[in-house]
Amino acid sequence: MSKRDYYEVLGVGKDASEADLKKAYRKLAMKYHPDRNKGDASAEEKFKEAAEAYEILRDPQKKARYDQFGHAGVNGQGGFGGGVEFDVEDIFSRFGDIFGGGFFGEDIFGGGRTRSRGRRQPGTPGSDMKIRMPLTLEEIAFGTEKTLKVKKQVTCNTCDGTGAESKSDFETCGTCNGLGEVRQVTRTMLGQMVNVQPCPTCQGEGRIIKNKCKTCNGEGREKGEETIKVSIPSGVSNGNYITLRGQGNAGRRGGQPGDLIVLIEEKEHEHFVRDGNNIYYDLSLSIPDAVLGSEQEVPTLKGKAKLRIEPGTQPGKLLRMRGKGIIGLNSSGEGDEFVRINVYMPRNLSDKERKSIEALRDSENFNAEHQTKEEKGFFSKMKDVFG
Repeated sequence: MSKRDYYEVLGVGKDASEADLKKAYRKLAMKYHPDRNKGDASAEEKFKEAAEAYEILRDPQKKARYDQFGHAGVNGQGGFGGGVEFDVEDIFSRFGDIFGGGFFGEDIFGGGRTRSRGRRQPGTPGSDMKIRMPLTLEEIAFGTEKTLKVKKQVTCNTCDGTGAESKSDFETCGTCNGLGEVRQVTRTMLGQMVNVQPCPTCQGEGRIIKNKCKTCNGEGREKGEETIKVSIPSGVSNGNYITLRGQGNAGRRGGQPGDLIVLIEEKEHEHFVRDGNNIYYDLSLSIPDAVLGSEQEVPTLKGKAKLRIEPGTQPGKLLRMRGKGIIGLNSSGEGDEFVRINVYMPRNLSDKERKSIEALRDSENFNAEHQTKEEKGFFSKMKDVFG
């Protein structure tokens, strides 16, 4: 398959300066980069084509030979064709100077491409764990600290997590010669592609164990239990979770431990119903207390508190106790406690009680038709709210 003209590939003229070449290549590399075109073979080919063109034209000697003899003058010198072996990852490091540091570094994609160099870090990462934590409304309101006993995989104390009887019980892996990776070469129309994979013999560690630890059988970890303290901030809600980094299962043979995810569950409260940072409490009054007024003792999240009931307080009215609610998450404010007034209606009356009530039947103050406009407006609002 004939190659396209390198100047045509980059879209520049033969008199293009080094800065022009770099600018043209950067534009194409960003457009056809594999990370932006996953699974697109055509984009990958264009990416390699642009890389090859740039490497030839940026070198004054190679450029001179190309200008005089064309592709025949630089056959096999591009590093990406002509039967020369290449690794796609080599493109990233070879042109790193264009993008500053790693090729297509963290500035562009928010996370740099990393390349294996030599033996990988030992071990296999441990798995994450999830645990449910029921909390009372009082604990949620002001925050708390919990102590958990967690059964999990812990680092083996005998071998200190290495999995070997001693430090001298390690030897270099014969499959990968200590590199921790193996390479498979595949011939393609573009040359020889090199696929790099972790070594199956040593799982990428580059070393194997001659004598395994008898306690953990070479795993570097064993079943155990740990006591973990968890600080719960105020204002959390049902379904929120807290991630404790590195508190999950221990990694295999020195691998990074997993995380412990604490899932918050909110217990139902005996007295209160929560709405955001506010709480609601239903207070039942007798008819005399509602009519004549009284002082009632009501529960709060910090104990008992006195609440004054004004004479003539109507059923359904909400009385606010400021600052008696929940301290919001991340200092987002302090909620209130709302006390909803209910009036208890007795069912069984004595003859004396019945006569007393009958005596009030014709009193204007006990006649609903003589409500004030404010009272009518209040009941209308309550009807809208509570149906």
